[in-house]
Amino acid sequence: MVKRIRISWPGGSVVAALQHTPSSDALIGCLPFKSVAQTWGEEVYFGLPISVDLEPNARQVVEPGTVCIWVQGHSMALPFGPTPIAEGNECKMVTPVNMLGWLEGDARVLAKVRDGDPIEVHLANGGRT
Repeated sequence: MVKRIRISWPGGSVVAALQHTPSSDALIGCLPFKSVAQTWGEEVYFGLPISVDLEPNARQVVEPGTVCIWVQGHSMALPFGPTPIAEGNECKMVTPVNMLGWLEGDARVLAKVRDGDPIEVHLANGGRT
């Protein structure tokens, strides 16, 4: 069964569908939690209350809307466009990341997130919180 999480900030929220991976299982196990948003180009990231190992399918270049864990930074990373180290329009992460799943809907909604915004992450239940 696909697990869904809701990521909320003062200006909006987004739902993500997670694949079954060791990292997504660890993430589900620590919900709910609060963090503080940071931005890096067209990427939002924020600290996680868990540490995970790099998985075999980790990648440095991902598609917009991919839900990732930046292992070295103990953070969730949500790219929605080019990052400062991108070549062209790619979402190039600072190091390889674990891929957990994908945002549902338009990932560009993350452009509304500002540095310092409070972030809440919890299980999504039928699109409701």
